[in-house]
Amino acid sequence: MRKWTMEELNRLSPTAFKAAPKTNIVLVLENIRSRNNVGAIFRTADAFRIAEMVLCGITPIPPHKDIHKTALGATESVAWRQESSAAEVVAKLRESGANCYAIEQVKGAEFLDQTTATPDQTLVLVIGNEVQGVSQEVIDACGAAIEIPQLGTKHSLNVAISAGVVLWHFFTKLRPTAD
Repeated sequence: MRKWTMEELNRLSPTAFKAAPKTNIVLVLENIRSRNNVGAIFRTADAFRIAEMVLCGITPIPPHKDIHKTALGATESVAWRQESSAAEVVAKLRESGANCYAIEQVKGAEFLDQTTATPDQTLVLVIGNEVQGVSQEVIDACGAAIEIPQLGTKHSLNVAISAGVVLWHFFTKLRPTAD
């Protein structure tokens, strides 16, 4: 066994990435404070080839050296846009038929491992502020929530880690079949 070489990894160029089939996921970031978290989430979004990221509220936007430091260029490959209101973004996407979920610990949330999705439906996942989480207004706009089951003493994960866990779960179900 040996590590792959850079050539063997056969990475897509940003242009080829943009043309490649995407995982039918829209990731909405609501009021994320840390540029490093935003960059890490961009990098994860690139890894799982999601359709789009929407940066809302106070969430920092590229270009910025701290975002670039953790994104490693993923801000150039992942489609993204900035919007002021996550609740309005979610409401519009939900009206268009998307299934919208706040990733949050709330009464009535589905546990992630019991959540399913199909490739024919757009899946909107909202990640909230590092301290306050997803706002109640956005939870209401989503109409549904997903909780990551946790057994430790903290019952809390970093937002970039949460995004990675949730994106991996849905990537295994929605992975694009053609490259």
